[in-house]
Amino acid sequence: MDLKSGYPWWAVRNGLLHAFPPLQQDLQCDVLVVGGGVTGALIADELCGHGHDVAVIEQRDIGWGSTSASTALLQYEIDTHLLELAEQYGADAATVAYRACAEALPALRDAARGLRGVDFQRMDSLYLASRSRDVPRLMAEGDARRRAGLDARWQTPQRLREHFGVDAGGALLTRQAARVDPYALTYGLLQRLQRRGCGVYDRTVLEALQPGPRGVTARTAAGAVIKARHVVLAMGYATQHWLKPRVARNCSSYAFITDPIDAQVLGPLQQTMVWESARPYLYLRATGEGRLLVGGLDDAIDVPARRDRRVQGKARQLMKQLLHWLPQLQPTPAFSWAGTFAETADGLPFFGPHAQWGPRVHFAMAYGGNGITYSMIGAGLLRAGLERRRHPLQGLFGFERRA
Repeated sequence: MDLKSGYPWWAVRNGLLHAFPPLQQDLQCDVLVVGGGVTGALIADELCGHGHDVAVIEQRDIGWGSTSASTALLQYEIDTHLLELAEQYGADAATVAYRACAEALPALRDAARGLRGVDFQRMDSLYLASRSRDVPRLMAEGDARRRAGLDARWQTPQRLREHFGVDAGGALLTRQAARVDPYALTYGLLQRLQRRGCGVYDRTVLEALQPGPRGVTARTAAGAVIKARHVVLAMGYATQHWLKPRVARNCSSYAFITDPIDAQVLGPLQQTMVWESARPYLYLRATGEGRLLVGGLDDAIDVPARRDRRVQGKARQLMKQLLHWLPQLQPTPAFSWAGTFAETADGLPFFGPHAQWGPRVHFAMAYGGNGITYSMIGAGLLRAGLERRRHPLQGLFGFERRA
């Protein structure tokens, strides 16, 4: 599946960080993780760190799928507002989901600790009211988040102009956000996994799964047989091919990154990511090198050739939107790209087994705008399932909620 167009910055910046071998022999392990992107890496790291014998296989080079195209804004905010989620599933469930996303941020920091070049850094998040009619809704959303114990501070138009140079009717500011280089993080986690004695294999294509009462037999396209007690399918958007029901729709998102910008010009943008209430929304955040990463203009295009043709035009539109909000900037675009992502109807992910495959095949579908945050939560949720413990989000983040 062709998941990206153009020149994703992380692959340009890092290159091929490490060569993992393809699997050329039969294998036995406790848990087979299928997918060598950031989701699979976080899950494998969590399981290996708690005593599970893990192996990872990836059909491409490691991190070369959607991970290399991710813009990696780490937030507690879900694309579905807390108030809307409460209307669908109740206030208690919505609060648990949002608080879990907030708690995932320090967990991600801990997972990244000791890894070189991952650019993990705590940031603020500024959520702008795109239109005046959005102001009451955002103010109510801020009230709900504060009642849930989350950080959400209302910013007046005067405060936005004076501190951020933004002309908007208001915004929510939170101190609970972060950034990371997802490609470097993936390599760092999987290299650490390899040093711990777990197998990591790329250019290894899963061809078939046969679940049984005591384990799962997996076969690769090259003929290797892998026997595991459990299998986790963390193949990004290709994971949908292994499920009969369609649980998400594929879309495309577009992005560009600038040349480095002087710190005095960036000002508070060095520590503050920005996004807006419009849908689809513009989003932006700085890197540790002082570049500005700008993305958005999502559409329903799921044909690689059509997505390819749109990259440059979308980059120009993104620049126009950026200058609407921040006219004081004069950035120079360096690279632009597009990536395929999936979104669910309610903005929530799916983790865990599905009745189609039985209890030993687990899905990791970290779909939506904050997939890396979801992946960190899913790592703990899946580990709880494998260890026969009930996780508080098992129902809301599992296939049970579709019943």
